[in-house]
Amino acid sequence: METRTRFSVWYFLIAIAAVWLIQLVFLARHEATISYSRFKQLVAERNVFDLTISEQLIHGKLKAGVPLPGPEGAPPAKPPVSEQGHPFRTVRVDDPALVDDLNAAGIEFSGAVDTTFWTTLLGWLVPMALFLALWFFLIRAMGPQRGIMTIGKSKAKIYVADETKVTFGDVAGIDEAKAELQEIIEFLQNPKKFQRLGARIPKGVLLVGAPGTGKTLLAKAVAGEAKVPFLSLTGSDFVEMFVGVGAARVRDLFATAQTKAPCIIFIDELDALGKARGVSGAVGGHEEREQTLNQLLAEMDGFDPNIGVIIMAATNRPEILDAALLRPGRFDRHVLVDRPDINGREAILHIHAKKISLAPDVDLKKIAARTPGFVGADLANIVNEAALLAARKNKPAVEPRDFEEAIDRVVAGLEKKSRLINPEEKRIVAYHESGHALVTHFMKHTDRVHRISIIPRGIAALGYTLQLPTEDRYLMSRTELVERLTILLGGRAAEE
Repeated sequence: METRTRFSVWYFLIAIAAVWLIQLVFLARHEATISYSRFKQLVAERNVFDLTISEQLIHGKLKAGVPLPGPEGAPPAKPPVSEQGHPFRTVRVDDPALVDDLNAAGIEFSGAVDTTFWTTLLGWLVPMALFLALWFFLIRAMGPQRGIMTIGKSKAKIYVADETKVTFGDVAGIDEAKAELQEIIEFLQNPKKFQRLGARIPKGVLLVGAPGTGKTLLAKAVAGEAKVPFLSLTGSDFVEMFVGVGAARVRDLFATAQTKAPCIIFIDELDALGKARGVSGAVGGHEEREQTLNQLLAEMDGFDPNIGVIIMAATNRPEILDAALLRPGRFDRHVLVDRPDINGREAILHIHAKKISLAPDVDLKKIAARTPGFVGADLANIVNEAALLAARKNKPAVEPRDFEEAIDRVVAGLEKKSRLINPEEKRIVAYHESGHALVTHFMKHTDRVHRISIIPRGIAALGYTLQLPTEDRYLMSRTELVERLTILLGGRAAEE
């Protein structure tokens, strides 16, 4: 079992004591201590030289042949053998005549500033302590396992098979994409079935779709269905201020994936990393990103797909990706994760509505019909907003009125009942919205009016006319386009 040594303040105190002992034993000068009166006598006899006078002590040397002072009551010691003079020190007293006596005796002297062990110690200990404190703060700010030695490591979040609890049952509205990825799941579960005939599974799968359509959720569901580890990260995780770090993280990512094979590597927001090279006019501004992209291309070419590593990526801007990244042999398969139709929206609403209490008269199919063009994230937000509105009013269950208000809030914005509008402006807004509604009523190829409001919403809307579509439409005729323009101009015509 690995043991970790914890820092203790006793270690710090022991280190200071050790430094103090080293100073005391090895660095301290071996000086004889004499009384000040004896010092004055030696000055009068001119038996001292090389004096250094500080605020508290006087250091100097005795001339050769001068006996050293012994302990109190004992005879003087023998003269020092050294011809250089034995060092001594004495405590300085308040003696204004000292300088005159030294000048009269012709003894050279100089001044000095007292330096003690503690001042010397603090002189280098305090800056070092500040530096270490800053260092530990920066290391901790990097987060767990993000020290300076791990800067080239991959930032992928690894979910083991038991942690990836998302399955295809949690994904709705994108049945074609689920069917397309079923083959990937089967390969991860039974690779020999394909290898027996010499087939090569696609190395990479690119999920393309608008934001919020469920690309990340779909990738997690593939890992959950196949019951394999899931390595998740975003394209911006490779970007770093240090040159070469992105390429190092790509290498570490693939090395980690091979140790956990079979597994899935999922790179979200691939456009942050795989943007086409050479499209920017800046010279030298994107070498690091391009170097990281080159390393990703090399790794995708180098690893064997039969070991069971599948690369999945998601983007909502496929048009800006590098062509080398999209060619066969890298991201072979492109899966469109489109906006759901009315049946898909109803299925998504059923999944999110499982977590809340619904009133018996809530019809999710009508809610799905009212939300054309909405993606999974929008529908999840509507269900949550409806639940919040019902809870705010202390209702026992979420009612259809709560869903309608939640849709209005998402589509048009928050109601601004407190905004003061004068009666004349309210009259103009009422005529304007009535004009939209009346013209819509007489048009044959448009959606029917569902609600008219003159309550301000959002940033600039003073009112709105809501039409309820009866079905999803993907094509429009010239007649339908002209009718829509007529409805838009009906508001202004009504004002006039």
